[in-house]
Amino acid sequence: MASHPVSRRALLAGAATLASVPVRAANPVRIGVLTDETGPYADSGGAGSIAAARMAAQDFGPTLLGRPIEILHADTLNKPDVAAGIARQWYDSGVDAITDLPVTPVALAVQQIARAKSRTVMITAAAISEFTSKFCAPVSSHWACDTHAMTTGVGRVLTGAGQKWFFITVDFSFGQALETEAAKVITAAGGTVLGDTKFPIGNADFSSQIVQAQGSGASVIGLASVGGDQVNLIKQAAEFGLRRDGVTLAAFLVYISDIHAIGLQVAQGLSFPASFYWDQNDAARAFAKRLVAERKAAPTQNQAAIYASTTHFLKAMAQAGTDDPIAVNKAMRALPVTFFGRPASMRQDGRVMYDVSLWRVKTPAESKYPWDYYSQVGMVPAAEAFLPISAGC
Repeated sequence: MASHPVSRRALLAGAATLASVPVRAANPVRIGVLTDETGPYADSGGAGSIAAARMAAQDFGPTLLGRPIEILHADTLNKPDVAAGIARQWYDSGVDAITDLPVTPVALAVQQIARAKSRTVMITAAAISEFTSKFCAPVSSHWACDTHAMTTGVGRVLTGAGQKWFFITVDFSFGQALETEAAKVITAAGGTVLGDTKFPIGNADFSSQIVQAQGSGASVIGLASVGGDQVNLIKQAAEFGLRRDGVTLAAFLVYISDIHAIGLQVAQGLSFPASFYWDQNDAARAFAKRLVAERKAAPTQNQAAIYASTTHFLKAMAQAGTDDPIAVNKAMRALPVTFFGRPASMRQDGRVMYDVSLWRVKTPAESKYPWDYYSQVGMVPAAEAFLPISAGC
């Protein structure tokens, strides 16, 4: 992949972030949260991701190998060149690891830099399966529920012989990868894909795409999207009466912040896979209680992965007894992953393995307390949810 030019804005953003970090006698262990702080993915990541990383650092303890632990953060603006510029400057100034990374082109740009500089990157938001199946690296790990796991999960719920699908797809690599993976699952199960229509990131009016989907005659409309775009799309689909007409909406990457923004009256019945739900067990509830107290919002699956990845990285550095990235990442692959009360591990290619739950959004009458939004309807074992390890990884 060609490298992206570093914009002046990116350099200034990185410099401003680093300037805010106090100078210490012992170089700190620094973890950078590179996220969307102001755009369509700010609710699923953003300030909640930063808070989750800080919580993990606080829980680990004030020092690691005699060094203080610090969390940095910066806004990618969802632009690969901005993210690449910040990542390059962070790594060159001694940042030990970068995490979060919403939007596939952003994550790919940073993963490329991490590989070239042999520095740790932990991708918790961007979701294409190629991060491990094609672009695996000794210093890279993928924590998000990826496109293969998402589509396999939705296939367990919605796909069957005779089902006719039409996709409304966000026009960048993640959306296309998601649609392509889903189409394989649908056709293998005897369903048919009638076509698709695309939209740009940050789209405001989906009327054209919804009318095309309605006119296709599809029984299921697949939403290959994420974040604020998907929220607006689902709201507008309700205004067009799709559910009233008997059409099913199928989503793949859904955050609890999306459901909160949409409301149960509109979102009820939506089915999708997810790696984490705050009310899934006692460990998840304990984590959520602390984040809700600070953020007044339940943690998303991305924010939960930020906490888990940051914790795992710190444990691995302690286990390795060094900050050498190769040694730390070897320890990351050897240690069991603490994943909110559920078994998890990291493969040699950096793919974090866990069972993927399938959820349905509750009706307003079924919801009994704040953020009580999901009911579990199934589970896909890790070995089925994720692709086998690729040759060479």
